[in-house]
Amino acid sequence: MNYLLDHWSFDPFLILAVLIAAWHEVGLARLARRSRPERTRQRRARSWWFYGGLAVLLLAVESPIDYWSDSYFYVHMIQHLLLMFTAPAMIVAGAPWQPLLDGLPGRIGKDATRAVLTGGWSRPIRAVSRFVLKPWTSITIFNAVMVFWHLPGPYDLAVRNQIIHIWLFHGSFFLAGLLFWLQFMPSPPFRITFSRPAQMLALLLTNIEMWILAMSMSIFSSSSWYTVYNHVPGVALPPFADQQIGAAILWVCGDFWAIPAMVYVIRRLINEDGDMGSAVDRILGRGGARRYQWAGRS
Repeated sequence: MNYLLDHWSFDPFLILAVLIAAWHEVGLARLARRSRPERTRQRRARSWWFYGGLAVLLLAVESPIDYWSDSYFYVHMIQHLLLMFTAPAMIVAGAPWQPLLDGLPGRIGKDATRAVLTGGWSRPIRAVSRFVLKPWTSITIFNAVMVFWHLPGPYDLAVRNQIIHIWLFHGSFFLAGLLFWLQFMPSPPFRITFSRPAQMLALLLTNIEMWILAMSMSIFSSSSWYTVYNHVPGVALPPFADQQIGAAILWVCGDFWAIPAMVYVIRRLINEDGDMGSAVDRILGRGGARRYQWAGRS
């Protein structure tokens, strides 16, 4: 029980999360004054997903999970899954983007949006944003980030250097997770331009990549990849056994998110096409499959 109750930290991120939640509430209140009650109820319902995502972020970086991740690889793997999958998925589902813009003082949100969308100085920003938000670019970034940071050299470097660990290691996990889930989950005002069959393929390929990574760290290895766990004081668990447990968590938890996500995409596909036969035809590219695009309501 001490493993769960001790070693909670209260760093500035807790204050930041509270400020972001308050900022979001201000935006919701302003939007409610000029929106229909139905829209207001929809935003309120989505907001709980956003707050849940913030809570998961706090759990990942301030709970004993963060403390014990310095000693055990498998705990670090749990932290990575929270940062890449759970928290980003909940935040994307919460669609906090418009409330956060409206929560800015005065007309700053509108003016900043107009400047970024129409200003000549912001063309490079718009070009980069369009590129990283392309479906296969986002999927590639997500999988590349996952593989890169689990290679021995980058992983050991990040664990030994707190600046790299917090801002690059964990930061890239979280941002890559946001890009990934924006390709699958409605999050106004972002649009999904991925076809349903392409979504299914991306989910399958990502899950396979997680299997390969997990097998590489367990079945296809005979020793620990990471020197940072070789001589941790007070830890009796052998580093390779620790790594194998972490690989099993990656493998099993990969199925925990991939299978429900696949079911969600298939159900949406069937609802759009009317029956299972039409959905199968669309997956196989028969019968003039159409391109799917979703335009969200803010």
